[in-house]
Amino acid sequence: MKLMGYRRENGTFGLRNYLLILPTSVCATNTAEKIAAQIPGAVSIPNQHGCCQIGSDLEQVERTLEGFGKNANVGAVLVIGLGCDGIQANELADRLRPTGKPVEDMTIQACGGTLKAIAKGAEIAAKMAAHLSDEVKSEGQLSDLILGMECGGSDPTSGLAANPVIGYASDKLVAAGAGSIISETTEVIGAEKILAKRFKTDAQRDKFLGMVKHCEDRAIQMGEDLRTGQPTPGNKAGGLSTIEEKSLGCMYKAGTAEFSGSLDYAEPMPQDNKGLYFMDTPGQDIESITGMAAAGANIMIFSTGRGTPTGSPIAPVIKITGNAETFVNMHDNIDLNAGTIITKGDKIADIGEKAYQMILDVANGQKTKAEIVGHRDFGIYKITGTF
Repeated sequence: MKLMGYRRENGTFGLRNYLLILPTSVCATNTAEKIAAQIPGAVSIPNQHGCCQIGSDLEQVERTLEGFGKNANVGAVLVIGLGCDGIQANELADRLRPTGKPVEDMTIQACGGTLKAIAKGAEIAAKMAAHLSDEVKSEGQLSDLILGMECGGSDPTSGLAANPVIGYASDKLVAAGAGSIISETTEVIGAEKILAKRFKTDAQRDKFLGMVKHCEDRAIQMGEDLRTGQPTPGNKAGGLSTIEEKSLGCMYKAGTAEFSGSLDYAEPMPQDNKGLYFMDTPGQDIESITGMAAAGANIMIFSTGRGTPTGSPIAPVIKITGNAETFVNMHDNIDLNAGTIITKGDKIADIGEKAYQMILDVANGQKTKAEIVGHRDFGIYKITGTF
């Protein structure tokens, strides 16, 4: 099927054409939000970090912000900082410029305060928006897609119906040369040995297993038990009793394809070696989809048994449920009902074809319910505390 979108100078392919107002730290977040509110088609992110961080924790935030700016769904970026932030606006902007998209930077302190910064930012953003409005869509291929896969608010129907449907669609995309990312390290614990058998190389298999072990070890070092947070209270109320039971259902999102590799949080997917990848993220949905968007995912599919409204500022998020009651109860948020696999005996492959076609339709511009309602959720996975 033909895709229509925006070919960027660096070869990536956008399904949307957002103007991103990108705050480097929490101190610039409010100003960025006010600038974006004045420009149709502009989005900002509620960055709560970017200062008083150290080492790998700071690097992870930088990598995430850079990945958001480089995501192909973003057509232009205005980077805004306070001025004395840990992440400097000009330095972040310089890392985005090789994409070839319009990039500008500014600081609130250099502007002389909030009101002047909003005025200057709106002026710059308006010119960028005018430039984006002149861009014409061009033809892309299935191999231009990078699918982020997520599950949240799970119940037993997620593993029985919705996640296998996602896996079916992922397999079709990977076979066509597209990229696909499964995440949530805590939600493969107990199933990691099953997934490990599917990695193409020993090095990538060992990297994946190391991620899982590190996740478990980190909780032990804190003197905590992962099982006090996983499954969540909602998962338990829905009928999932153990982390292993939850993981065995979650893993079906990965379909049957071989894994090309493992990605650290917000690590870009190689454009010359797409395929199925695992990403090291927490089980927290918003932090997880943020990491995948930073890695280059230009479209998401998200299963939810209990129901969740999560969206992304820069990537369309398709919601699918295996629970027919949830589809009725949260119809404002759910795009596809896979519950008929359970209630009517529909085949996974048949609903999988519907999911696959919906991915293509959304890629070509059809709005998801998360987009329509305006859910633009964002959160960065922090490694350690702020100093």
